[in-house]
Order: sequence, then C-alpha cells, then structure tokens
Amino acid sequence: MKKKIKHIFFDLDRTLWDFEKSAEQAFEEIYDHHKLFEKGIPSVKEFHNNYTIHNNKLWDQYRKGEIKKEILRGLRFRLTLNDFGIVDEELGEKIGDDYVRLSPLKVNLFPYSIEILEYLYPKYKLHIITNGFSEVQYTKLKTSGMDKYFLEVITSEEAGVKKPNSEIFEFAFKKAGALAKESIMIGDDYEVDIIGARNVDMKQIFFDPDKKTGKNGSTYYINCLREIESIL
Repeated sequence: MKKKIKHIFFDLDRTLWDFEKSAEQAFEEIYDHHKLFEKGIPSVKEFHNNYTIHNNKLWDQYRKGEIKKEILRGLRFRLTLNDFGIVDEELGEKIGDDYVRLSPLKVNLFPYSIEILEYLYPKYKLHIITNGFSEVQYTKLKTSGMDKYFLEVITSEEAGVKKPNSEIFEFAFKKAGALAKESIMIGDDYEVDIIGARNVDMKQIFFDPDKKTGKNGSTYYINCLREIESIL
C-alpha cells in the first residue's frame, strides 16, 4: 500500500478543519455585533440551530446545481431571521457577508491535523479536493498554516462540478498529474468523499471521528487522524 500510493487527496471541512467549532465562534461574534438578542433572537444557540436547518437544505440544492452560491450565502440567513419574525433582507445579506469573512479566520483543527500532515508531507504529494467556496477555503488554509503542505487545491468552483461527481476527481487527477490507482481520498462525508472516490476506482480513508457510520464499505476506516500512520 505505502509503495503504491503517491498522491493523497484530503477533504478540508470536517476532516482537517473543525468546521463546527469555527462556525460556533463566528456565530457568537455575529450575534453580539448585530445585537440579535435585542431584535428578538433569544440565544446564539437557537440562531445557529435554525440556521443549520436552512443551510443544510440550501447546500443540498447548491451541491445539485439548483442554486448559485451568491443566492445561498444570504438566503440561509434571511430565512433564519424570518424564523424569529425578522424580515430584513439587508441584515440577512450583511450577516451572510460577515459569516463568510469571519468563519475562515476562526482557526480550529481536528486533533493531529498538523502532525499527520508533517508525517505525510515528506513521503507523498498532498492535495485538497473541496466543495467549499474557493475564497473561504484558501483563507482557511492560509490562516491555519496548512497551505504549505498542499501542492494543489481543487475546488468545485474551479472544476465546475462538485463531489461526488466523478468529473471533479478526474479534474483533480489531471491537475495533480496523478492516476486513480496511485491515489487515495481522505474525507468525512461518506456520500460525497468515499462513494465519489470509489466511483473513480480510487482508494478511500473514511474519517468518522464521532463513530456515527462505521466502515460501510470504505477501503479504510479511522476515528482519529493519527491512525493514518498505520495505513500510509
């Protein structure tokens, strides 16, 4: 295995970058800055919980190409405000812009993210494949100091398609000068990362830190990033 693999493709959010922790911190700042308590939103937790429901639905539409990212960014917050009886399109857009600006600056990584990159970096060519917004993902990599480990960062915006579409993986192979048989995908989303990689005959490491899913047919299954050392 170690001899065959030359290229490692990582997902970013919820694989290396602790998306939930960073989002919580951004929401706390937004809640205070825009005085949302005074506007009728009882707590940052309720605001975040309602947002998550709308965001998940809209992201699913975005992933399917049904809405543009410009619509997604503001609409998810406008709908959340509406839940609390606040009809303010301008405020929704402002909060949307604030969130995209703030969240990549709140650096929270999963345990051993840097350590595993340090371990892999001398041995393999490392890359990112992400469905996240390009400007946000590049900022996350830079602010966290992880940018120096990756040769190529492949975003869905650049590829024109999103994971699990096979075309983004083929695009990534071409950009990285890699072959599927000498590559492995590491990600947390079974449908998007694992099945997507499997569909192009690429090995996968399924990262499931909360032990929610189980191996489920993935090539390898881990709960901690440090376990990658025993595989690669």
